[in-house]
Amino acid sequence: MALQPAAGARDLNPGQVDSNRRLCDLLANVYRLWGYQEVSPPTIERLDTLEAGGAIAERELVRLVADEPLGLRPELTAPIARAASTRMLGRPRPLRLWASGTTFRTFTGDGGGQRISEQLQSGVELLGEPSPAADTELLHLLLAAVASLGLPSQHQPTLLVGHHGLLSALLSQVPQEQRSAARHALTDFDPLALGALALPDSQRQRLMALIGLRGEPVRVLYQLEQWLGPVPLLESLAATLASVNQPAAGLGVRVQLDPTFQPHFDLYDGLVFKLVCQGADAPVAIASGGRYDALVGRFCAGSSVAAGTGFGFDVEAIRDLLESEGAAAAAAAEAQAPGPWLVASATAAGLAQALSRMADLHRGGEAAELCTHPCADQASAEQLAAERGCRGAVWLAA
Repeated sequence: MALQPAAGARDLNPGQVDSNRRLCDLLANVYRLWGYQEVSPPTIERLDTLEAGGAIAERELVRLVADEPLGLRPELTAPIARAASTRMLGRPRPLRLWASGTTFRTFTGDGGGQRISEQLQSGVELLGEPSPAADTELLHLLLAAVASLGLPSQHQPTLLVGHHGLLSALLSQVPQEQRSAARHALTDFDPLALGALALPDSQRQRLMALIGLRGEPVRVLYQLEQWLGPVPLLESLAATLASVNQPAAGLGVRVQLDPTFQPHFDLYDGLVFKLVCQGADAPVAIASGGRYDALVGRFCAGSSVAAGTGFGFDVEAIRDLLESEGAAAAAAAEAQAPGPWLVASATAAGLAQALSRMADLHRGGEAAELCTHPCADQASAEQLAAERGCRGAVWLAA
């Protein structure tokens, strides 16, 4: 009998489960305040939905043995977009939805074997609104959700922002046969690959400058305007980023515009963003998202509704980040959270009385657990309660 979970899977202890639930509840409260409604997409989907038109590599999907091609969802966006474009097609747009749940991906471990990664996500999707106002709303909602988490300032949160259309415009002057290679070199931050491309010197120099262009949005936008001119895309992006300056500064979130930034999954075709915090040893990405109009268009060809944008939080990355403050801080937080009462009786015959006393506590909204064997006196019950992490003992004499 195997004594360990499958490679890549993990067991969660009660404290971790409570932390995950608390974080999900904090985020859900913010989503509801903004008018988002909860949905629950299926864990199992058809592979053509999960692959999202080739945006998600097949090697990352957990396939199931079934009569039809099925797999476990690697993220929540594609299943929600499918449902919104079919079963919820008759609902008025824009459609504001949120969900939380476990996602699954596969990867190759250090030994070459397949491993499965589980990730608890919580996020929102805004569907049927093609205007830049939807992107602006999502960034403001992201910051409102971050405010609810209470991230300490030492984590130095940074909001990385890019745009698929912006990168395409910057590559428009590169010969068609070199654009894909140039895009990969830029998004992978690979100056050696960029220098190896057969390009005129002027184009190579501009791409080399582009690979290092990131930082404060006003400065980056100014440089991009020198290259592209005052195009509408730059004006729209500038307005969106200007609108989040004040709320981001109030939270201590640094906004960084990076024209070459692209997220892990190739789902997006517009604004893209990622929220990164400084962990104990390395940066940690806790949220990411963007616009995915083309994905919605695969499920619903109507031009008025083929639009979508959203983001997802990595709940367990947030939990680990907060717990990294140290065991002492975690212990202090645990000590502040009152445990249940331990209800004990002096004799086995007092079990019914103990259950009745527990019911009284429960009706009053207080947690209580049952001591299943007799305790001779109050001191014994108190000692047992301390060992079990209870707030105290309710001992019932014979």
